[in-house]
Amino acid sequence: MTEQLVQQLLNWITLGSIYALVAVGFSLLFGVLNIIHFSHGDVSLLAPFLALAAVQTVSASVGGSPAVAAIVLSVLLAVIVTGLLGVVLYYLVIKRFQNAPAMMALVATVALGIVLRELIRHLYPQGSNPHAVPRLVPGSIEVLGVTIPAFNLVAILVSVLSVGLLFYMLERTRLGLHIKAVSQDRDAARLISISPARIFQITFFIASAIGAIGGLFFAGYAGIVRFDFSVDVGLIGFSAAVVGGLGSMPGAIIGSLLIAGLDTLVQATVPNGASYRLVFVFLLVICVLVFRPAGLLGRTIVEKV
Repeated sequence: MTEQLVQQLLNWITLGSIYALVAVGFSLLFGVLNIIHFSHGDVSLLAPFLALAAVQTVSASVGGSPAVAAIVLSVLLAVIVTGLLGVVLYYLVIKRFQNAPAMMALVATVALGIVLRELIRHLYPQGSNPHAVPRLVPGSIEVLGVTIPAFNLVAILVSVLSVGLLFYMLERTRLGLHIKAVSQDRDAARLISISPARIFQITFFIASAIGAIGGLFFAGYAGIVRFDFSVDVGLIGFSAAVVGGLGSMPGAIIGSLLIAGLDTLVQATVPNGASYRLVFVFLLVICVLVFRPAGLLGRTIVEKV
């Protein structure tokens, strides 16, 4: 019983950590650009496909199984390329809607997500089929008589480290102050020689790279990746950001843990819970928004018209 409880708690924290990596990206982009980047989940889930392609290329070139160093290099390359792709998509699509009504940007990014999924499905080899993804960290360790997969521990540790570094950057560095300045008042930021365009580029790179880490861990946690996995991951990440308060990164973390906890609880206690988990998750989202429209840590903004 104790081992089963520990396993469920570990699943909860692991899923919450993975969801938080995606949700933080949503909140960061909304907080800086005031745009809902609805294709952020699709960008994040490109990383597993990029990593698989890199690993397969290495395997073909060496004529055998790639070394651990090659796998780590492929993962790092996937994160960096995904971050750069986020910047490219900002220039090609999202930049056009910065000063447009919010609904136009929302529709454009939804369409962008569909384009990305269809490109994977048609251009990636056997893109319509599931692709097996080995856990990045095999093996397990034993703690107080309980066997814990090493993958879960590494996923939690890397997630905490990534989010911690992001918070440190925002709170303690000059770049973080510039990002906050642009998010609060772009015109005032220009007056003190801060380039909003440069800050937008950096923000998209950071959010996309952190989301890529989440996408890689999600694929490793599931054991497979499909071109349409980004729909669920994107919706859950966005919902977590909304539950916590869109634009609040601490709120995104709290929302991720709440959603992951409910997800894990439903799968563990409800018969055939895996089929109904999203029903309960989105019921939670509805309930939070009914009683707290701005989210748990969000602030209600009153506009005079």
